[in-house]
Amino acid sequence: MKSKWFILAVVTLSMFFMSTEIVSAGAWPQEKGKSYHRLAGNYYFSDKDFNSGGDSQSVKDNGEFTEYSLNYYGEYGILDTLTLFGSLYYKDIERDDDYMNYKTNGVGDVDLGLRFQLYSGKPGVFSLQGLIKIPAFYDDNDEMPLGNGQYDYELRLMYGRSLWPVIPGYMNIEAGYRIRDEDPSDEFRYLVEIGSDLGKKCYARAKLDALVSMENADNQTDEFGNPTSTLEYDLAKLDMTLGFKITPALGLELGYTPALWGKNTAKGTTWTFAVSFQHGK
Repeated sequence: MKSKWFILAVVTLSMFFMSTEIVSAGAWPQEKGKSYHRLAGNYYFSDKDFNSGGDSQSVKDNGEFTEYSLNYYGEYGILDTLTLFGSLYYKDIERDDDYMNYKTNGVGDVDLGLRFQLYSGKPGVFSLQGLIKIPAFYDDNDEMPLGNGQYDYELRLMYGRSLWPVIPGYMNIEAGYRIRDEDPSDEFRYLVEIGSDLGKKCYARAKLDALVSMENADNQTDEFGNPTSTLEYDLAKLDMTLGFKITPALGLELGYTPALWGKNTAKGTTWTFAVSFQHGK
């Protein structure tokens, strides 16, 4: 256990001294030596599920799932065309119904990755991104674990383009394949994003963030009590964010992210308050 916390400390420090402009992100790499940091507090609540047919239904036995989390996301420009990024969560989750009440808290899955710019020109920016999800900091044998307890490996193609002079904003499109070790199904993931300044101080962005199960899970039965970490599921969310620039480098953000459609997973909504900072801005 001590070794796990040592690894976590190293990951946290490396990420802190590493993270896109306050508004734009996506396919664009960080400039060499520059970094971006975002600390977000999240509240998630669900009392409904998407069933295997994609229909929304109330959780049986008056069930509810609640998650409070603190998330750090960071990027660092190793080269002008190569960016290191990472993300970690501290979570406090609770599942409650007429017959049981389970609570778990601790560090969830950690993401680490690299983004490499393939091309930048008038048509836009093309990048390739690789990611590994590390489940090293929680016990996947808990009655309601913080995750599935397996490694994920993802490769993603990203395209971004400025929308100037039509609007002072950008668009970003991503598509990737995620291999999930052991029981869970692999996933095809895609994202469509648009963002824009709203004057000198405010900005907004919206993302359609979705994943589709490849339906190749080794075990169709979900042994986990966490309804957001099932073995084989589809999920699409709409992430809407409004931000305010305190300075060119420092911003505050308020986010609202409802689930739109899915299968075999919880149907919930996340509220987010975040502080973002870009070093070298």
